[in-house]
Amino acid sequence: MPSKILNVGLIGFGLSGRYFHSPFLSTNPNFKIKTVVERSKNEAQEFDPTIGNARSVEELLSDEAIDLVFICTPNDTHFQYAMDALENGKHVVIEKPFSATEEEARQLVALAKEKGLVLTAYQNRRWDSDFLTIQKLLSEGKIGDIIEYECRYDRYREAVAGSWKERAVPVGGNVYNLGPHLIDQALVLFGEPETVTADIRIVRPNSEIDDYFDIRLGYKDKSVIVKSSLMVYENQLRYVLHGTKGSFIKGGLDPQEETLRKNILPTEQPWGVEPEDRWGKLYSPEFTGIVESEAGDYAPFYQNVYDAIVNGAELAVKPEEVLRTCRVIDLAFQSSNEKKVLAY
Repeated sequence: MPSKILNVGLIGFGLSGRYFHSPFLSTNPNFKIKTVVERSKNEAQEFDPTIGNARSVEELLSDEAIDLVFICTPNDTHFQYAMDALENGKHVVIEKPFSATEEEARQLVALAKEKGLVLTAYQNRRWDSDFLTIQKLLSEGKIGDIIEYECRYDRYREAVAGSWKERAVPVGGNVYNLGPHLIDQALVLFGEPETVTADIRIVRPNSEIDDYFDIRLGYKDKSVIVKSSLMVYENQLRYVLHGTKGSFIKGGLDPQEETLRKNILPTEQPWGVEPEDRWGKLYSPEFTGIVESEAGDYAPFYQNVYDAIVNGAELAVKPEEVLRTCRVIDLAFQSSNEKKVLAY
């Protein structure tokens, strides 16, 4: 048995609460999902009848037994809910986007530090199959020094759906939705850039949100591009890397989300294994051929949060790393509006 079991509260039980967090928290013996905030539904109890229900955020945060709170609510609520959770002495994990601005993020990080609490962002895409594969190739020097890196996350949604994610709401749009993941991955690989240049626009008829972005991070020795569009019918392409020793091109998405949506728990083995038709191809003088993908697994994120809280371990997704992603997003919007290259 673990030395301490952390009682967890989830604020919200939509896609992330139900299909991302609950499966991993419920299968890790270090955690107990104690309470979920649902205003009127009882879907958490359908997932696990032992989970308690709170009808308000205040009710959950007033429970002194709750150690850790996951914020899985609409984007514009993240900052205030996180502030309230920290003020109530709770450790906090915030879904993307972490906050609306870098300034808000800095306020949260400062408060967590002041209170001695763990605060992090849910950057699960660091444990995607494709990203783990790219990290391995780079660490082994298979591509050499990167000259050009492009990461895309495209979808095809011709009809604008009715969810809040498709409405002109505060902290809405595709940059806040997919941008945090793509930017975080690039910064993990290459560190802070010198400049940020962005083109953010609406490309779909009758769309209310930014549904296209092209964000370019400037480095002395490489070009780094992260892109997303909701109007790409052939959206197989994910990564294109060109280096001094070769190129790597890869399509397809990590299989974990589609597996979790089928109500399959991460204890099912094998887990996170990509189908062969998603494996990337390496092109180099020494070798040209298919590279088997690493298995993806989000479980280490949760275990790291536990170890940081209980054992004082270093966070995998550190506050300073969260801040730099927020800064790039701020600069991307400014760059697109002003049509300028901005210093980081």
